[in-house]
Amino acid sequence: MFDVIIAGCGPTGAMLAAELRLHDIRTLVLDRDTEPASFARIVGLHTRSLELMAMRGLLDRLLVHGRKRPAGAYFAAIDKPAPGNLDSAQAYLLGIPQPVVVHLLEDHAIALGAQVRRGVTVTTVTQDDTGVTVTLADGEHLRARYLVGCDGARSTVRKQLGIAFPGEPSRNDTLMGEMAASSPPTTIRDRRVSIRPVGTDVYRVIVPAGGVTDRSEAPVLDDFRRQLQALAGSDFGVHSPRWLSRFGDATRLAERYRAGRVLLAGDAAHIHPPIGGQGLNLGIQDAVNLGWKLAAQVRGWAPPALLDTYHAERHPVAAGVLDNTRAQTALLADGPGPAAARRLLTELMDFDEVNRHLTAKITATGIRYDLGPGPDLLGRRLPDLDLKQGRLFDLLRHGRGLLLDRTGHLHADAWPDRVDHVADPAAALEAPALLLRPDGHVAWIGDDQHDLDAALSRWFGGPAS
Repeated sequence: MFDVIIAGCGPTGAMLAAELRLHDIRTLVLDRDTEPASFARIVGLHTRSLELMAMRGLLDRLLVHGRKRPAGAYFAAIDKPAPGNLDSAQAYLLGIPQPVVVHLLEDHAIALGAQVRRGVTVTTVTQDDTGVTVTLADGEHLRARYLVGCDGARSTVRKQLGIAFPGEPSRNDTLMGEMAASSPPTTIRDRRVSIRPVGTDVYRVIVPAGGVTDRSEAPVLDDFRRQLQALAGSDFGVHSPRWLSRFGDATRLAERYRAGRVLLAGDAAHIHPPIGGQGLNLGIQDAVNLGWKLAAQVRGWAPPALLDTYHAERHPVAAGVLDNTRAQTALLADGPGPAAARRLLTELMDFDEVNRHLTAKITATGIRYDLGPGPDLLGRRLPDLDLKQGRLFDLLRHGRGLLLDRTGHLHADAWPDRVDHVADPAAALEAPALLLRPDGHVAWIGDDQHDLDAALSRWFGGPAS
């Protein structure tokens, strides 16, 4: 019997498996594909995801395969640079082939001890008071204490649980692909068309699908050529496609992320148009939020409400992403109304505060979990800091909590297996002391040991000794 079975070995499932293995949770990942997708689709990792990768010691491995791009022009592709002095060492976009991300995270999870089985399909899910039974297409039954569905927009796990997936169906399709172009444009007047470099002599091309092909069929290169010619006046000599795809603008959010011993993460929990490149990032961040909480539940030290904070924290974040993609879709629509709104927003983004607010939405650096009353920093992520013991993110590598203490008189001695303690009077903190969760968010601020003990119990359970 496993502690946790994860259905789906995409970026979300692989990241979650690694997070669980940091706490020695017996983890099995199942995926219906015999191999990860091999087409070299380029995805963008935003600042918060890059911070999480740095926090787990993975960023350097990603950087050698990716291409850094300046932050900016994230919101509805409005051509504005990112605001200055972003509080992150990872204030850029990393363009990287999605298979590289999947392979790296899967290898990372396996190196930590996770088991991965490919070429198996989950068909039935049942649960009882002690665990979950997963039935595969070949009739095999597997048992675990918990199951997490990371199995995509058509999630079998979500359907088996009967969890509603309300929202809007796809109304407009878009073609997207990566290909060479013998005469790439310098500018394009039609904002519905995008041709941007994603590598040496490789361009990402995005055009409306219109009625060029049947929705059930994969697009072909001639579909792109016809749409480019019709909308931009030239097909720019596109050729040698690396991959071609079609996506819709369906927008849906699972009604709940947990049903008993089964949880949802990634596209199984939320789908939206890829405007702003937030989908993969949202799933990775789901995994890091859930991993340590589910591990605590399995280990038996989780406070009663800890696992439910996964839905309470991540569901509103996904709802916010759905809202901003809806807004961006409206700004990119045809007609004088959307055009006027876009011109107005373009003007407003000249104000640093507006630009900073919208950039933080896309990069997920503006998230503040509702942890109750307190200073604005409570519930927010903490950027990497230079401490006398080393970089902050390096100290979070093992997925434990961390007490950052400038006072010299605080301690977390009763939680030695869950919380590390760094005393640094010179630390550049906005408070006497901070308690960080394993996901890098601030759980407590203050200088009183009694209050600290209450926060430690709230997030890390009763004292171990």
